[in-house]
Amino acid sequence: MANYPDLMHTALDTTDVRGLAEFYRQLLGLQYRPGDEQPSDDDDWLVLVDANGKRKLAFQQVDTLPRSTWPADGVPMQMHLDFAVPTLDELERHKQRAEDLGATVLLDRTEEEGEPLYVLADPAGHPFCIMVAKV
Repeated sequence: MANYPDLMHTALDTTDVRGLAEFYRQLLGLQYRPGDEQPSDDDDWLVLVDANGKRKLAFQQVDTLPRSTWPADGVPMQMHLDFAVPTLDELERHKQRAEDLGATVLLDRTEEEGEPLYVLADPAGHPFCIMVAKV
């Protein structure tokens, strides 16, 4: 049987590395990897892990980052994250939590019976979806 690389984490570029890491930390209930907990003047790479210490997301400081203009043309989405919740009530609850943390709604597809979802942008402009789905 062939060995394949393991996905370590997904890395997101941002002009505010601590701010974006904090957004996802609170949204997803993650924690900083050891050594990343305290803000530092040289924060340019931060990693969030789950309760078992498994890497989930990383954040890389960049000087400039054009915001995605999706769904309009211009600057494409390029990549996005999908998050699943079990019910419409949970979808609404997590959409509101994301907005409270600084996200903005880009698309509301909650009327679709097959896969109701919201497409939101995180504070740095990266689109992500929260949808009712089985994982």
